Amino acid sequence: MIDIRFGASSGLLQRLRPARIGVGDLREVADALLPCLATPGLRARVIERSGAGSVLVLEEEERCVRVALGDLADDMTHAGVRPTRVAISAALASFIAHRPVTDAAAAAAGIAVLDWADRARTAVGWRVVVRRGELAVPWTASVPADAATVHRVRSAATGRSHDVPLDLRTEGPVALWSHRSVPALATAALVAPELMIARIAAAGVAMTDMHVVVTPERPVACAGPSIAARLAGEISEASVTLPWTRLADLPWL
Repeated sequence: MIDIRFGASSGLLQRLRPARIGVGDLREVADALLPCLATPGLRARVIERSGAGSVLVLEEEERCVRVALGDLADDMTHAGVRPTRVAISAALASFIAHRPVTDAAAAAAGIAVLDWADRARTAVGWRVVVRRGELAVPWTASVPADAATVHRVRSAATGRSHDVPLDLRTEGPVALWSHRSVPALATAALVAPELMIARIAAAGVAMTDMHVVVTPERPVACAGPSIAARLAGEISEASVTLPWTRLADLPWL
């Protein structure tokens, strides 16, 4: 399985025959990069442990990530990150961008999208994500967050999903929705399927019995039931096909 924490996938040969990332090289990159990535809310630093190696620590409000530099270097090696300063810098920046989302960030900027509900990729559900550049990082409520807080975050995220700018393209009886820079946000439109139907109709395609073919982090295809079933059968990736009337009943993850 490709480790998405380190950014774009390396070539197959690089992953099969990885060149080792040295802890010293990673430490050198971290010392130069971490001050550039720090924000008023994020504290990123390397802590020296006597006889136990260095640890990367990311602290942001109630969230804290601690990982030994040796383990992180091993993970980068296995992911096929090239042992160059540029590649290690990019991988470390990506790792930090994938850090857990704070409750405050989710409350202020969360967006509701569909994500896989199981490892087998047979079902989907709603999830709150926060955009960081070209990433949509999922939010999991912290232990202190109560049910009322979680409900407020989810409700606000659903509202923001209405305002996510998406591109609509029609190909015959099929409508495709996509986001130009963050593919995971394509499913944000599904919070308001009636508006989707209206916009598709305005584009010249009547779709009263709309079914959606959903593969999280991919464009969303909309069509009549028979065409949607055919589309789902033709694509190689896992997908879930649903009538638009079931979207509101999907669970939160």
